Amino acid sequence: MNDSFLCIGLDPVAAKLPSQLKGSVLDFTKAIIDATADLVCCYKPNFAFYGSLGEAGWSILRATMEHIPPSVPIIVDAKVGDIGSTAERYAHMFFSELGADALTVNPYMGHDAVEPFLLHEDRGILLLCLTSNKGAEDLETLVVDDGRPLFERVAEKATAWNTRGNIGLVVGATRAESIRDLRALAADLPFLIPGVGAQGGDLESAVVEGQLASGGGVIINASRSVIYASDGVDFQEAARNAALALHSDIKAARRQLTAAE
Repeated sequence: MNDSFLCIGLDPVAAKLPSQLKGSVLDFTKAIIDATADLVCCYKPNFAFYGSLGEAGWSILRATMEHIPPSVPIIVDAKVGDIGSTAERYAHMFFSELGADALTVNPYMGHDAVEPFLLHEDRGILLLCLTSNKGAEDLETLVVDDGRPLFERVAEKATAWNTRGNIGLVVGATRAESIRDLRALAADLPFLIPGVGAQGGDLESAVVEGQLASGGGVIINASRSVIYASDGVDFQEAARNAALALHSDIKAARRQLTAAE
């Protein structure tokens, strides 16, 4: 989409919005979308930021998604994961009711908790594998009985479960040293890569090491660094400029990879 690897995360907090919007989350997200829709491969609204708004949050999220051009895919970031019967309801809620094209899913309860999402063959799921937060080292990097870190086992399981071709992995850009190894383990899976903005991840490594052998397969997400680029009257222009800069840097990394080949 738009010859772009850039995904913009929509994580609105009413207290952080420019004063002229008077706390209107919907007006804010619509303005961000209007400013950046020609630069992205997808958007990633984070369910928690809408759910925290109470009863109005669901309507605001739906209206936000309806404002996104139909040609631009939507990943809802909810990181859900539960027993099969509950997972089936989550899948129904986000795919059938809300209309998400893809969803982030926590795989740590195993295949029976992931399968209900996979049954929606026309939708994608992105399994948490090696996340960008510091706490990932508490569990995800633990060495398991075969002497390898747990996140590598997750990547192998995801590849085995991908019989319908609708699984991807969430791999943080702050884990640049592991992206190459994960690409070798999951040669055909797309990677959603957060952490290049406010978290300071390595964009160049994320693009160069994360791409599929055939090119593509990388979704670079930035949220706060784009949507909160300014809290003034120029917030929309600032968001576009921040997105343009990232879009340009990603293209430069892609050109570097092509030249190296």
